[in-house]
Amino acid sequence: MGTIIEGVREAVYLITGLDPEILNIISVSLRVTGTALIFAILIGMPLGTFLGMVNFPGKKLFTALLYTGMGFPPVVIGLFVFIFFSASGPFGFLNWLFTPNAIIVAQTIIAFPLVAGFVMTAVMGIDRNLLRQMESLGASRLQLLWTTIKEARLGSVVAVVAGFGAIISEVGAVMLVGGNIRGRTRVLTTAIVLETRQGRFGLAIALGIILLTIAFILNIIMINLQEKEID
Repeated sequence: MGTIIEGVREAVYLITGLDPEILNIISVSLRVTGTALIFAILIGMPLGTFLGMVNFPGKKLFTALLYTGMGFPPVVIGLFVFIFFSASGPFGFLNWLFTPNAIIVAQTIIAFPLVAGFVMTAVMGIDRNLLRQMESLGASRLQLLWTTIKEARLGSVVAVVAGFGAIISEVGAVMLVGGNIRGRTRVLTTAIVLETRQGRFGLAIALGIILLTIAFILNIIMINLQEKEID
């Protein structure tokens, strides 16, 4: 119990004192996760909208693959990214392994099925009678698309939050492809694992508090948006 109390005291001291190591870890985490989320949105939102609006041969198979991607073990994705960017892999010439770029690739692959899946579900839940009525009144494809995006906006927000939550809290894939290098690829989750193993509970607890705070803020934002939508 004494070790825990000391760890909490040290954690509070490190956070309130704006410890440079903690600030660096937060900076790296938000930078790589934010970049990966942007790529996931750019890929996932158009794909989810398309799947939700358009019927085509093989859609069920494609949707099944997307759902599989939503539940795919992140560490396996990290393994594939590691193989592809290793010295003997097809993209080894980029020298991205154990760099932020490799983490961004892995996190993008983890997040985009979640974004696409939630957006697809939101689009499929839109009242089709509304779109048919607009079409009968002469609405253009662009107007129909814009209406679809507006009606599915809450689902899109949930998709973004879910994607961000999945990658900011991921450990295995990031550890594999990033290497947990201090000052370069060490993020919140991998730093917590390392510091705990080394017995530096104060820093580990501080990083855990910060990670929980980020998750709490995301949930507050999502709840507020849901309440505004209902009102």
